[in-house]
Amino acid sequence: MFRSFVLVFCVLILAAATNSSHFSQVVSNPDSLAYPQEKHFKNLRQLTFGGDNAEAYWSFDSKHLVFQSNYKEWGVQCDQIFTTPISSATSKEKRPQMLSTGKGRTTCAYFLPGDKTIVYASTHLGGDDCPKEPERTPGGKYLWSVFPSYDIFVADLNGKVAKQLTKTEGYDAEATVSPKGDLIVFTSVRNGDLDLYTMNIDGSNVKQITNTLGYDGGAFFSPDGKKIVFRASRFKTEEEKNEYKELLKQGLVAPTNMEIFVCNVDGSNLKQVTNLGKANWAPFYHPNGKKIIFSSNHHGQRGYQFNLFMINEDGSGLEQISFDSVFDSFPMFSPDGKKIVFSSNRNNGGTRNTNLFVADWVD
Repeated sequence: MFRSFVLVFCVLILAAATNSSHFSQVVSNPDSLAYPQEKHFKNLRQLTFGGDNAEAYWSFDSKHLVFQSNYKEWGVQCDQIFTTPISSATSKEKRPQMLSTGKGRTTCAYFLPGDKTIVYASTHLGGDDCPKEPERTPGGKYLWSVFPSYDIFVADLNGKVAKQLTKTEGYDAEATVSPKGDLIVFTSVRNGDLDLYTMNIDGSNVKQITNTLGYDGGAFFSPDGKKIVFRASRFKTEEEKNEYKELLKQGLVAPTNMEIFVCNVDGSNLKQVTNLGKANWAPFYHPNGKKIIFSSNHHGQRGYQFNLFMINEDGSGLEQISFDSVFDSFPMFSPDGKKIVFSSNRNNGGTRNTNLFVADWVD
C-alpha cells in the first residue's frame, strides 16, 4: 500500500528525477550516496538497482531484510515479496529469494520471531493476475486501491504458505509484528472503515484498537511493544467525510492528507503527533522510544518531494533527516538500533527507479 506513493510521484516527476544523476551508478565511496546535510547516515550503501523497491523491514537478528519489488527483470509483473541479507546487494542478474507465490499483488511483509517465517498480505486467492490500479485522470486526485482480495498469510523462507491469518471479507493488510514477538497490528475494513486491529501471531484474539472515521494504517510498535505509531486521515468538513465514504465504497482512498498518531497497544491514550499538513506517513519509532522518524512532503513547494523527518513523540523538535529532492521514505531502524534502511530515488540515473539503501545510524 505505501509503495503506491513511489509510483505516482515518480511518474509525475520523471524530469525532476534527474536531480540524482550527479551520483554515479557504480559507487566507490559509500558516503558519496549521502547528501552533505545527512549527518545521521554513515557508510550509506545501495542494495537494489532497478524497479520500485520499498517497505524493507528487518529480521529480528538485524541481518536480513524482507521487501517488496516490482522489478520486471526479476520476472514479476507487480509487487512480490523478496528477502536479502544486508551484506550483499542485488542486481538484474542476482535476483534475491522470492517468498511470495508470484500470483496476485503483495504488500507489507514482516519477519516473525525466529526469522524462519514471514507475514505478508496478498491478493492471490482472488486471482493469479495483478489487480488493476485505478486510472489517473488529468487533474484528478491521486487514489489508492484497497483491494478486497487482500488477506494476510504466513510463509516460510522457501516461499511456502504455511497459514492464512485473516479470512474476513474485504481488505486485510499492512501487518507488522511487535518486537516482543507476541502481537501483530494490521489494517482492516471488516467494520466498514479502515481501522487498526491487533491479533496474536497465530491469528487469534483479534481486537479493534482505532474507531475514528478515516484511514488508519502503516502501524508499527514502539521498541518496548507498549505503543503503536501510525498514519491516519482525519476530516474537518462533512464534504471530506462524504468523499472518503464514497471512495471507500469503490475500494479507494485519497491519501494526500495524513498525520502521524500514537496510542497504547490497546488503543487507549490516542494522541496526534504531527500537524504539518499534506502527507505525513511511513512512521517508525527511534530506538530510544521517544522519537519518531517519518516521511513527509509538507516542506516542499512541489507535492512530490518527500524527505525523512524526525520528531519527538510529543510533537516537538522537528528535524529534517534526508535531503533528496525527489523521494525518501519507508525508514526503519534495525532491532539492534545500529542501522537504518529506507527507499530513495537517489542514484537512479534519471530513471523512475526507487531503490533500497542501508546506513549506519549516527545520533
